[in-house]
Amino acid sequence: MSAPLNILHIQGSFDLGGKEARTARLMNIWDGRARHSLLIGNPAMRGACAAIDAEVDAQVVEDGPSIMGAPSYARLSAIARYMRRFDLILTYNWGAMNAVMAHRLFGRAMRLPALIHHEDGFNADEAARLSPKRNLFRRIALGRAQGLVVPSCQLERIAVCAWGQPTRRVHNIPNGIDAAAYARRPFPDAIPGLHTSADRVVVGTLAGLRAVKNLSRLVRIAAPLADRITLVIVGEGPERERIAAEARTLGLDSLVMPGFMARPQDFIGLFDIFALTSDSEQFPISLVEAMAAGLPVLSTDVGDVNQMLSPGNRPYLFAPDDEAGLARGLAELVADPVLRARLGAANQQRAMDAFDERGMVARYAALYGAAAGSVALSR
Repeated sequence: MSAPLNILHIQGSFDLGGKEARTARLMNIWDGRARHSLLIGNPAMRGACAAIDAEVDAQVVEDGPSIMGAPSYARLSAIARYMRRFDLILTYNWGAMNAVMAHRLFGRAMRLPALIHHEDGFNADEAARLSPKRNLFRRIALGRAQGLVVPSCQLERIAVCAWGQPTRRVHNIPNGIDAAAYARRPFPDAIPGLHTSADRVVVGTLAGLRAVKNLSRLVRIAAPLADRITLVIVGEGPERERIAAEARTLGLDSLVMPGFMARPQDFIGLFDIFALTSDSEQFPISLVEAMAAGLPVLSTDVGDVNQMLSPGNRPYLFAPDDEAGLARGLAELVADPVLRARLGAANQQRAMDAFDERGMVARYAALYGAAAGSVALSR
């Protein structure tokens, strides 16, 4: 049998979002076949570690080099030296780009292991327009990467056109989930603070509470329906108080914010409607989870959302700045349980057919194994 792969994951933060949920899921599936070390730029942001099963050999690096700050020679060389002890380096998003540059500059001289970079989307600073300086930095830093993984068609185009990556290096692997696990009805008390009743529709979302998710927008479109809905926002992050303050200002007293919850399959089915109001997304895994749970979706028309949803649900996509349209769409879904059931059933079937995790896991195992020269993940 092959020895477990010794993998270093480098991320700017590790609070639960799409990339973190996928990373934790792959770790859980590959239990016993890999050892995982997480080098996190902001070590306080590690909430997604709760999604990693206790028996998985995974640890947060407490004494590693800093990946944040200006890309000085001292910083980059220290990062490169640290990489030498691993079989495979996995980097994620802009927050890990110093590590990618370190590999670019020192990889050959230090005989560093293969590096695969992942780009899952952008924060508020690049939601509206990509940064030319960052584009140039990515172009240079990715020159020695074994591969660049993206989960969406839009990011694939950006990787080739804006970052100058050859198509052979870019791998579009859509996020997948264990779709069947989301089809089970959750226990009624699965979300702390949520009390369901026949006369209230539960509108819910699952997101990191960051500015790019624009959850204050969700509060604003939900507020006119305050006497008919309960709004549930599952997640944690720096925007928490701002969202709560917006709800208080608008008199939305039915807002439930239980914080971070590690297993969406255990609670997302308590929603009646899933809402996504982000300024920017690529291939949101929370949307796939909602679809697998049989939910209708109200969303901003961002990233690959249009292609992800069942055709019947696509009229409930609106431009991010069309709050009137979002509010109108939400009111229609709240008022029509038959419509919700029809759209939810179609979304669930699409999730089962297109986004089950088996294909995703196989593609990651093949990609990582080829980069590391190992078959450990494919056993």
